[in-house]
Amino acid sequence: MSFVSRSGNALLVSRSTLSLVSRSTAAKAVLGPLAAAVLLVVLNTGAIPPYQAYSVGLAAVYTILVLSVNLLAGWAGIWSIAHPAFFALGAYFAAYGSTHGWSLELVLLGATVCAAALGAFLGAAGARFSMLYVALLTLAFTMVSLEVMGQWTGVTGGDQGIPMEQLDSALGLGTLASAGTQAQYLAVGAAGIALALAAVARPSALRMRLVAAKSHPMAARSIGIAPEAQSALAFAVSAVFAALAGVLLALVVGFVSPDPFSLALAIALISACVLGGAGTLLGAVVGGAYLTWAPTVAESAGVAQPILQGVVLIAALLFLPGGVVLFLGRTARRLLRRPSARPATPVEPSEESPQRVPAPAPTADEVLRLEDIAVTFGGLKALEGASLSVRAGETLAVIGPNGAGKTTLLNVLSGLVGGGRVAGSAHYAGKPLLKSRATARRRLGIGRTFQHAETFPELTVLENVLCTRRRITAHDRDRATELLERFGLAHVADRYPAELPFGLHKRLDLARALAEEPGLLILDEPFGGLDATERTLLTRQIVRQQEHGTAVVIIDHVLDDLFAVAHRVVAFDFGRPIGEGGPGEILDDPRVRSSYLGEGGTRDELPARDGTKSPAVHLDAVDHAYGGVTALREVGLTVPRGSVLGVVGANGAGKSTLGRILHGTLPPTRGRRNAGGDLRTALVPEGRALFKTLSLRENLEVAAYAAGIRGAELRARLAETTQWLPPRLRERMGIPAAGLSGGEQQVLAIARALMAQPDLLIVDEPALGLSPAMADEVYARIGRLAREGMTIVLLEQSLGRAASACHEVVVLHEGGIAVRGEPADPSFLARAEQAYFDGEDDAAVPVRQR
Repeated sequence: MSFVSRSGNALLVSRSTLSLVSRSTAAKAVLGPLAAAVLLVVLNTGAIPPYQAYSVGLAAVYTILVLSVNLLAGWAGIWSIAHPAFFALGAYFAAYGSTHGWSLELVLLGATVCAAALGAFLGAAGARFSMLYVALLTLAFTMVSLEVMGQWTGVTGGDQGIPMEQLDSALGLGTLASAGTQAQYLAVGAAGIALALAAVARPSALRMRLVAAKSHPMAARSIGIAPEAQSALAFAVSAVFAALAGVLLALVVGFVSPDPFSLALAIALISACVLGGAGTLLGAVVGGAYLTWAPTVAESAGVAQPILQGVVLIAALLFLPGGVVLFLGRTARRLLRRPSARPATPVEPSEESPQRVPAPAPTADEVLRLEDIAVTFGGLKALEGASLSVRAGETLAVIGPNGAGKTTLLNVLSGLVGGGRVAGSAHYAGKPLLKSRATARRRLGIGRTFQHAETFPELTVLENVLCTRRRITAHDRDRATELLERFGLAHVADRYPAELPFGLHKRLDLARALAEEPGLLILDEPFGGLDATERTLLTRQIVRQQEHGTAVVIIDHVLDDLFAVAHRVVAFDFGRPIGEGGPGEILDDPRVRSSYLGEGGTRDELPARDGTKSPAVHLDAVDHAYGGVTALREVGLTVPRGSVLGVVGANGAGKSTLGRILHGTLPPTRGRRNAGGDLRTALVPEGRALFKTLSLRENLEVAAYAAGIRGAELRARLAETTQWLPPRLRERMGIPAAGLSGGEQQVLAIARALMAQPDLLIVDEPALGLSPAMADEVYARIGRLAREGMTIVLLEQSLGRAASACHEVVVLHEGGIAVRGEPADPSFLARAEQAYFDGEDDAAVPVRQR
C-alpha cells in the first residue's frame, strides 16, 4: 500500500516539525552533560568548599536514583517501593568487590545484571496486579532485602557496615579511589550522562510503548504491545539505574551500612518524585537536591525530617500536583508568551462520495475462516455456532441488536476475549488464529479500531501512530506523517487526543489501525457519533482499503452507512448467526427484522389516559452532546401523566441519554426540561447497576437512604415494596444480589427504584439479555405498575415489545425523533419499522399532543 500525500505544503510543514523535534531532542540531550561539565569546572577551581562539594556529589547520586523512580512512575505508571533495595544492591556490590579484588568492570556488570534480573521479575509479577498490589509487592521486596542486609554479616557487615576501598579497572583505565574528589567528579559526570540517556529515550519507541501499555492495556495489545513485557522491561532498566546510583554512593561516601536504605528512603523517593514532577527530567534534578539538603533544612528548622517530608508531600499533592518543574514551566510560558505562529492549515481529504467497489470474485483468496466459534463466560454463552468467512478485498458487515455477540466476535478475532473460554476453529491466511496471543495478531496482519476510539491520551497524535513500531527510523516517521496527511491529521500531529474533536479522534484510531498495512481490518462501530461529513470521509477510507485488497470486518448500528460499504452482511442474535445476505436483502429476512424489532405479541390492557392532567415532563428542543458527539438533536417530547411511553431505537440512537434527561440527572446541552409540580422520578439504568455483594434487602435499603427515608417510614416502605416482589425473591431477601438470575435482578432493580415512590419511572432496556419467559414476567410487573396509575417511560430496542406495552411509541434514529404514534393506529407499526432502520417516515401524519 502506498501512502500518497495530496498536499506537499502540509507534508513539508509536518516534516519541518519533525526536524525541529529532532534538533530539540539533541539539544536537550546535550544539556545534561554540558551542565555536568560546567559544574565539574566550578568544582575543580575550588570555588565550592570541600564539605559542599561532597553534598554536590551526593546530590548527583540521588539525581540518578530519583530519575530511576521518576521515569518508571511517569512513563510506565509504576510507583515502586523496591528501589532502596536496588540502591543497596549496587552499594554493597561495590563495597564487597573493593575488598575482594574485583575490578570496576566486574562490579558494574554484577550489580547491573542482578538488578536487571530482579527488576524484570518484579515488573512481570506486578503487571498482573493493581497499583495497590504492586506497592505491596515492592514493599515486601524491600523489607526482605533489609532483613538480608542485617543477617548476612559475612557480606554486608550487618549493622556495622563495611568500608569501600578503591576499584581497579581491568581495562587499564586506572584506579578509582573512594571518598574523595575523584568519586564526586565521577558522580556528577554520571548524572549528566544519565539525564542525556533519558532525554534521548523520551522521543523513542521505548517510551511510547511504555506509555501506551500504561494508559490503555487492551488497545496496546491490539497493536502488538504486551503490557507485561513493557512493565518488566521498564522495571529492569529502572533497577539498573538505581544499582548504578548505589555503586556511586559507595564511592562518594566511602562506607556502606544499612541506615541509608530504610523504608524511610522509599517514602522520601516518592516525595522527591512528586515534588519534582513524575516523568520529567528536571524533576529528577529537583528531587535529587531535595533528598540531599532536606536533612539540613529540617535540622535548621528544628523539625524532624519525617515531618518535613510529610509536609512537603502534602503541599505538593495539594498545590503542585504536576510538580515544581511543570508549575515553573507553565508560569514561564505565561510570562514570556509571544504571539503564536500561524497554525498549519488542515488539509481535509475529499468529501465526495466514493464509488462503490465491487465484491471480490468467488475465486479471491480467503483471508479469514471461522467455524463453530463458541465463547462462554462461566455459564453465559456469549457466542455459539458462529461460522463465517471473508475474502481479500471483501467487507463483511456484522449486525444485530445490543447483546447479540457482535463485539465478542471482534474480540475473538483480535484475541481480546479476556476471561472467556473460546472453542471452535479460526484460521487467518491459512494459519491457526485462536492459539495466537493478541500481541502476535498485529504481526500476523490484523488491525483493529474500538467503539470509543481508545487512543493513548499521554501520546501525541504522531506518537499514537509511531508507537506501533518497536524501533523508529526516519523512514517510519515519514510514513507516519504521510498517513496522518492522508487522514487530515497532519496539522494536529503534535497535539494530544484529548485536544481533538470526536471526529478527528475516530480518524486517529483508524490511522493507528492502518499504520502497518493490515491484511484484515476490524472496525468496531466506526460510524457512531460522526456527522455526515465525517461519515463520508470514513467511507472513503474503507473503500480505499477495499481497493488495496484489505479484508474488512465491521459492526455498526448506523445501517445506512454500514450497508453503503458492505459486500455481505451476517446477522447475529443471542450469540448465534441468524441470517446472511447482501445489504439490500438482509433486512427482508423475518428473523433479522424480528431480532431488531421484536415480536409484536398481544397488547396488554392499559388504563385510559386522562387528557386533562398536566404533563409529567416536557422537553423543548433538547440537544445533548458529549464532547464532539451529538447524542440528541432537537428533541421535543411530552410525557403525559398516567401514560406508558415507549422510546425505541437501535443501540446508539440516544435512548439512554434521553432517559437521563427525563430523569433530571443530566442537564441538556441546549433546550429545556420542564417537570410538572414536585415530580419524583426514578431511573432503572441499563445493566441494572445493582450492588451485587449486598443482599436484596440491603439493595432496597440503600435506595431508601438515598431518598432520605429513615426509621418507621423505611420499614413500612420496605414491607410494601417486598410485597411487590415475586414470592421466590421475598423468600431470599438475605442472599447477595449476585446470586439472582438476570430476570430476577431486573425485577429487583425496578423494586429498588420503587423505594422512592416515584411519580415517573424510567426503565432502560428492561428485557436486555433475558429469556422470553423472563422478559414477559418483567413486563407483566411493569404493566401492573401502569394499571396502578404510575407514569412510565420504557427505553427499548424491541419495537414489538414496546408496541405491546405502551400507550404511545417514539422512534429515535441517530439522536432525533423519526416518528411517533400510537400502536393502536394500524399504519403506525409499518411507519415505525421504516423509521427504525433508516430514520425516514414515509407516511408521516400529525400526532395529536396530549
